[in-house]
Amino acid sequence: MDSDNEPWGGSDDDPVAVGDYYYDCSDGGGGGGGEEDEGSDCAGDDYEVREEVASMREKRYIVLSENDIHERQEEAIRRVSSIFSIPRESACILLRHYKWNISKLNDEWFADEERVRHFVGLPTNGAVLPDCQELTCGICFEGYSTSALSSAGCVHLYCHECWEGYISASINDGPGCLSLRCPEPSCTAMVLEETINRLAKDEEKVKYKQFLSCSYVEDNKKIKWCPAPDCTRAVEFLGDENYDVSCMCKFSFCWNCTEETHRPVSCETVSKWILKNSAESENVNWIIANSKPCPKCKRPIEKNHGCMHMTCRPPCKFQFCWLCLGDWSEHGSRTTGGNYACNRYEADKKKGIYDEAEAQRERAKNSLVRYTHYFERWASNQKSRQKAQGDLQKFESELAKLSDILGIPESQLKFIPEAWSQIVECRQVLQWTYAYGYYLDDKAKNDFFVYLQGEAESGLERLHKCAEKDIHAILPKAGETEPLPSLQDFNEFRVKLAGLTSVTRNYFENLVQALEAGLEDVRVTGGQSTSKKKARTASKRKPSAKGKSGRNKKARITIS
Repeated sequence: MDSDNEPWGGSDDDPVAVGDYYYDCSDGGGGGGGEEDEGSDCAGDDYEVREEVASMREKRYIVLSENDIHERQEEAIRRVSSIFSIPRESACILLRHYKWNISKLNDEWFADEERVRHFVGLPTNGAVLPDCQELTCGICFEGYSTSALSSAGCVHLYCHECWEGYISASINDGPGCLSLRCPEPSCTAMVLEETINRLAKDEEKVKYKQFLSCSYVEDNKKIKWCPAPDCTRAVEFLGDENYDVSCMCKFSFCWNCTEETHRPVSCETVSKWILKNSAESENVNWIIANSKPCPKCKRPIEKNHGCMHMTCRPPCKFQFCWLCLGDWSEHGSRTTGGNYACNRYEADKKKGIYDEAEAQRERAKNSLVRYTHYFERWASNQKSRQKAQGDLQKFESELAKLSDILGIPESQLKFIPEAWSQIVECRQVLQWTYAYGYYLDDKAKNDFFVYLQGEAESGLERLHKCAEKDIHAILPKAGETEPLPSLQDFNEFRVKLAGLTSVTRNYFENLVQALEAGLEDVRVTGGQSTSKKKARTASKRKPSAKGKSGRNKKARITIS
């Protein structure tokens, strides 16, 4: 915790530019500690730890701008052109075929240059034109002088007008133009960039250069585009177990599957969950669970209110009992119990006669209820996260204005956006814990998971409340001239919010680690789930009975 004599401290967590590249140096935000941190000498240690974390995360990934990508590409082309003593256009073709892997290209080129040239389509020597004044174009079969004809470095000559049409059609078809070869079907000679620049239209030259620039990212296994809309940056992944990356546009995503960050669930689980949310299987389950087929025409009918007397739509108009599906003419108050009961159905049920369709309907209903439970909470946290992102942007944009009003340096107010940044991150983790819980089929682990999830949600709600509502006590109200909060009041709020931010961050980091490890510390003893060792992610108090995540259920767990 920071000293009361120095109530405001600057943040070292902002992204920093190193050279021409952007490195992730954040350790998740956060400021001072809460009550749990009192009495600890954390000022120096915290700085050292922060420096160590930043040093480690600098090596995780690099965010590349369009200029960075272009400079890297040009440097690779210059390097290959110089080492192999070949024209720039030939070096570019070689690098594209070898996915911009200079090491692999270097090994194969010096092992067998002729084989590489033949494989890629680079001619060994220039084409020798026949000694005549006029030649025939191989496409339009018109006669032209040698100055009006061109080739791809081979012996197949075509007029410039045919070349222009051929190149134009290829470029308009997409990135495949980067592998354009001689129009002669049996020829493998590549069309070099020099030919494109000499014969193509200006707008097509621009498209070609764009495709070439994009190929450096799309052909490279270690670089991917940021999937955020309208973002033109790319991310180079340098290797780590954690695939979560954050672009300079502030969009965070999983580098492996390019979906939004989804820890603690795996990319495979995310794929299954997204597919399930978009597939028609849940619609089929709903139909099975909430409707029955007409005994006559078999059309599905939903009963949403009323008695058991059902009448199918025209032209069928068959009248039947909803429970036993028998002809309604055979029902009555004396024989079957009236309009709101069916003695036949109840009697058959007691005898053990249970129709398979009814059993399937019951299973579908249970499955639908379970899926709805997890999906609604997943979607609710997603909505809360999106709103928190808007609040984060609001505070970031108004930080300078708030600094002027309160008379406090802007750097000393960063604990507020840091708290909102932590809320956004935790909402995303909590959101995906519901997908994790849906696919968790171990009863003992599920009880422990529900407890951990409930504690996490409870802690996050405290932080969210403090950042969203308690903050109004220190903010000036629009149109009112009340005195500004005292330095002591502001400092107390700062310590509270920064402390909740730190505690919540630590809890969620431990929660993610526990879930990614598969809750391996949980074992079953005597019908109860027990943790092998003291869980770092759970407090010693009993689970709260509040919240949406199932905390009202009694979790049968003991923490040794």
